[in-house]
Amino acid sequence: MGSKKTRAAVSAVTYILISILAVICVFPFFWMLISALKPKDEIRSAVPSLLIDNPTIDNFRRVLVDNGFLTYIKNSFVVSLAATLISMIIAVLAGYALSRYYRKRIVKASNFMMMLSQMIPGVLLLVPLYMIMQQMHMLETHISLVLAYTTFVIPLCTFMMSSFFDTVPIDLEEAAEIDGCSKAKTLIRVILPVSIPSLISTGLYAFINAWNEFMFGYVLISSDKLRTLTPAIMLFKGANLVDWGGLMAASVISVLPVTIIFLFLQKYFLAGLMSGSVKG
Repeated sequence: MGSKKTRAAVSAVTYILISILAVICVFPFFWMLISALKPKDEIRSAVPSLLIDNPTIDNFRRVLVDNGFLTYIKNSFVVSLAATLISMIIAVLAGYALSRYYRKRIVKASNFMMMLSQMIPGVLLLVPLYMIMQQMHMLETHISLVLAYTTFVIPLCTFMMSSFFDTVPIDLEEAAEIDGCSKAKTLIRVILPVSIPSLISTGLYAFINAWNEFMFGYVLISSDKLRTLTPAIMLFKGANLVDWGGLMAASVISVLPVTIIFLFLQKYFLAGLMSGSVKG
């Protein structure tokens, strides 16, 4: 009887702590949304309120129409999709090599170098990368962002794909090779079709990483015509004044596409992570 009460008490405390943590995590997004729907006088009120007396979508109208954020959204989609596509192609090939040829020295060396690269903060490479892009005349181009995002996301994407390929039975490949399939055909026709959850989870990670990136987009691009969404949010912060309504509306818009994509693909995302977490 005592053990049941103890378990019940532990469960209650656990649920309470989880609920508190969930509120702490969700509250900033909730505050961002209600602030985006408030008129300017309510945002600047001396006493902040969770209630909206006069809700308005004027902040969203100003962001999308007056400030040309549709261009920034388009640029972010172009850069993020390009970086995701290139990253996935490289990650699939490299991940397959790490999984199936892990005994070879060059594969072991590549694995070690990729792990080592994850210990280097991206900010340390900002100046060298800027100088390289300048020498190659790639500043103020989307190509510079695609290369930067792809470079930094490939190692983890490769490890994610390698972990999943480790769970795919080698018998499938041997059966395909007996039927006359080459390594390339085996990978495309046999391995990839059973890797859909892992492909989606890895691709989603690469896309979100590129979509949310700020530092390289802010430094490598200064043209309004080429600017991506995340650095564009800084336009609402002036030297002496901050347009909080526009800032919050722009933040909501930047979060919305990723949220919608994740809601539709979350079951594949979780399945991909779980399938790659256990080797069998």
